[in-house]
Amino acid sequence: MNPERVSTGISGLDKMLNGGLIAKRVYLVKGAPGTGKTTLAMHFAMEGIKNGEDVLYITLEEPAENIKEDFGRMGFDVKNPRFLLLDATPQTENYVFVEDLFETFGKNLEKLTSAILDRFKEITYSRVIIDPITIFKVTAEKESEYRKSFLKFVKSMMQLKTTVLITSELERTDIEEYLVSGVIELRRHEIGGKLVRTLRITKFRGSGFDPFVRPFEITDTGMVVNTEKKVEVEE
Repeated sequence: MNPERVSTGISGLDKMLNGGLIAKRVYLVKGAPGTGKTTLAMHFAMEGIKNGEDVLYITLEEPAENIKEDFGRMGFDVKNPRFLLLDATPQTENYVFVEDLFETFGKNLEKLTSAILDRFKEITYSRVIIDPITIFKVTAEKESEYRKSFLKFVKSMMQLKTTVLITSELERTDIEEYLVSGVIELRRHEIGGKLVRTLRITKFRGSGFDPFVRPFEITDTGMVVNTEKKVEVEE
């Protein structure tokens, strides 16, 4: 029996994934700042909204108001009542928050996991986005404790039977890549004096996938992946 598929909201990426992500698993999108991780995550979130699903998006870096403004301008349905965008960024004097959720969601990975589980007691979200998870790794006192926390996080999300997309800005994501069901890597290259954005799937459990490096663009309406072209890059 074929597994249930979940569209990412990006047709080219779905094609690379042979029909989309396998539902109710945890996936990692990794890439340096500015490579398009949040754009990909928002496509994933909005595809759920379009399908009438409840979606939980937790931002740990970019203030929620900035996300709503930027993606609302691109035509994303960020004001839909089924889309819950929680701002768990650390408080700074530059940002004003309606509700401070950093202590609840952003303090550490254990708190994040517990807070998500509490939210599911009220609403069953079919899609959850954590953007980015980087802060938990760089602030962890011990690598071993972070590993335990991340394992608990993945197990908890699997038990909730929700499809989870996490983003990371770190090049080295060893424990994350080992435990998640799939990894999508976004990069930028200078080729012939031109900036080229690329996408590559490096892991996808339970399915075949397009292994080539494909170029993509971020347009006024979002991400567009070109599956007709491949990019030769040096590792």
